[in-house]
Amino acid sequence: MDLDLKKITHFEKYLILSGSVQKERVKYYVYWSKKFLDYCRYLPHTHRTVNQNLSSFLDKLERDDRVADWQIKQAADAVLIYTKKFPSRQKASSSVTADARIKNREDCKTDQKHDVNWEAIICKFHKHIQLRHYSPRTEKSYRIWINRFRSFMNNRDPYSLKSKDVKNFLTRLATRDRVSASTQNQAFNALLFLFRNVLCQELKGLADTVRAKRLFRLPVVLSREEVQKLFFCLSGRHLLMAKLLSGSGLRLLECIQLRVKDLDFPNHLVIVRSGKGNKDRTTVLPESLKDPLIAHLKKIKEQHQNDLNFGHGETTLPHALRRKYPNAEKEWGWQWVFPSQNLSMDPESRKIKRYHIQPSTLQRAIKKGVIKAGLYKNASCHTLRHSFATHLLESGYNIRTIQELLGHKNVNTTMIYTHVIRKKYADVSSPLDKL
Repeated sequence: MDLDLKKITHFEKYLILSGSVQKERVKYYVYWSKKFLDYCRYLPHTHRTVNQNLSSFLDKLERDDRVADWQIKQAADAVLIYTKKFPSRQKASSSVTADARIKNREDCKTDQKHDVNWEAIICKFHKHIQLRHYSPRTEKSYRIWINRFRSFMNNRDPYSLKSKDVKNFLTRLATRDRVSASTQNQAFNALLFLFRNVLCQELKGLADTVRAKRLFRLPVVLSREEVQKLFFCLSGRHLLMAKLLSGSGLRLLECIQLRVKDLDFPNHLVIVRSGKGNKDRTTVLPESLKDPLIAHLKKIKEQHQNDLNFGHGETTLPHALRRKYPNAEKEWGWQWVFPSQNLSMDPESRKIKRYHIQPSTLQRAIKKGVIKAGLYKNASCHTLRHSFATHLLESGYNIRTIQELLGHKNVNTTMIYTHVIRKKYADVSSPLDKL
């Protein structure tokens, strides 16, 4: 594949003259094409088709939390135009023989046919995901595994794939890539969804597939003193969010996706909407956070009013609520408790809106706080949720109550915290003390 970056200039002119994309998007298509060429320059010098390189490139983008789904689609469209339609790409070198040209044309037709098949499969996959109301993060992780499976099968016709191909892929994950059991199960679930709902095939004969060994891991838990040290190293909204994780047992996404109407101050409750498993639940709102949250919401309401004055102030609504309640997007109750500091464009409606903050924002703040506090444990945002459950258990609360507050489907998941609570061995004397 020709990796001459100088042709990017000609590609920009081609996009403008051909009208393939809107003029305001030309610079973004040029940007993604250049990123793709830069990526290919560092690949091993092995025989790989353009489609294989593109699949690997998109796989890399999907693993990056900073790249949105609509940007990945835009990058794929840009690279396909550059590799398939850009006229200068189709010129054959004068040193290539006639037989080689014929073979290249036949290979190109085959790749294009398979590429069209896979494009249709991905579109069908997206529709089935939306039909079942799966979360965007689930769709993103499934799409990553489907692309990895596609690359593993060398972009073969998707309708020719069999159960043995899935078996070989899962076996490779366990033996060569040495992934964890949960990672292998996620890959299996993604391919099961692909075969069952998109390709309309049933996976059979996977009983003897090599499976990654599931290990029993204890969660990392911070003591009350360590939690206080961490809070001392945080400030602003990061401190407020960390206290919500530790005081209410929220997951990271549940915290950043809180809306104003989900805070029930009179009853001291936090209402979690569409949590893990698309389930709603309630959990406790700490009394000590009531005043700080009210002060925080006062500032956010002023920011929201300023957005309304400038013709913005809209937020995103789940599913079809936007059509059912046309004015809800601007209502105060639907606004995010922790909105982003910057406005951004909604890729679907093309309107300027204010989203909630990104998960990586709080993750980085917690990581820096752990280092600054001198904690040796590998603590993260989820560690505060583990600490919430463990501290409740130490205080003598019922395991069923903790299960409801955490939103666990099975009590066995909650029982893991019984292994990490601090036990008193006052009557046990160490053999070392008797030497």
